[in-house]
Amino acid sequence: MTMSNGNALSVTSTNGETKTNKTLKIFVGYDPCEDIAYEVCRHSILKRSSIPVEITPIIQSDLRKKGLYWRERGQTESTEFSFSRFLTPYLADYDGWAMFVDCDFLYLVDIKELTDLIDDKYAIMCVHHDYTPKETTKMEGAVQTVYPRKNWSSMVLYNCGHPKNKVLTPEVVNTQTGAFLHRFQWLEDEEIGSVPFVWNFLEGHNKVVENDPTTFPKAIHYTRGGPWFEAWKHCEFADLWLNEMHEYTYEAKKKIIEI
Repeated sequence: MTMSNGNALSVTSTNGETKTNKTLKIFVGYDPCEDIAYEVCRHSILKRSSIPVEITPIIQSDLRKKGLYWRERGQTESTEFSFSRFLTPYLADYDGWAMFVDCDFLYLVDIKELTDLIDDKYAIMCVHHDYTPKETTKMEGAVQTVYPRKNWSSMVLYNCGHPKNKVLTPEVVNTQTGAFLHRFQWLEDEEIGSVPFVWNFLEGHNKVVENDPTTFPKAIHYTRGGPWFEAWKHCEFADLWLNEMHEYTYEAKKKIIEI
């Protein structure tokens, strides 16, 4: 379930300097209940990427077998990766830039456009949402929790070598509170860089403004629930996800036949 397209990555920071980096490591939150969401998210990144990427699912059962994750699942955790996501810098060996993203994303453009926004002065970079969900449940009845900086942690670029991020050890990820982790309380506000909302476009919340192409999503986040759930099969942008799913399914079957 890991894919690599090469060994070098050229990243242009916001100060105009071009840096050479390793393959961009992308860690995708995985939940057995949403396997197809993971596969489609992965497919949408790989097929559009012009830079080398390595995509790895964060699978809780695997982390437990390796002794990296042992905390009990709380009642407010709607997915298996609610907290394991914060192992990203550790899993990337605290080296270079890496990305974490929830599995319920669909990428519509080249991921290079996102890496072009990287600036080494930040410890992390993400969309700074101001979001209070109207629904009390999501994804087949899971509780919709409300807290400051909600959805900021659903897609994060981590400067894994930043000294502050070395705080994120397995011990800390397994024992710290949800507030500490999801609100990035190991960082100062000025260490949290911002990227445009179109990179974490919340279906049902963010809106496309007519005649303003800068508001069209580059990555759709089906945070309430996506078309892979019966209750959300007619949500906004469902057609885009379904088209991607059909393409992924066709290509997967074609590979099996070829084998």
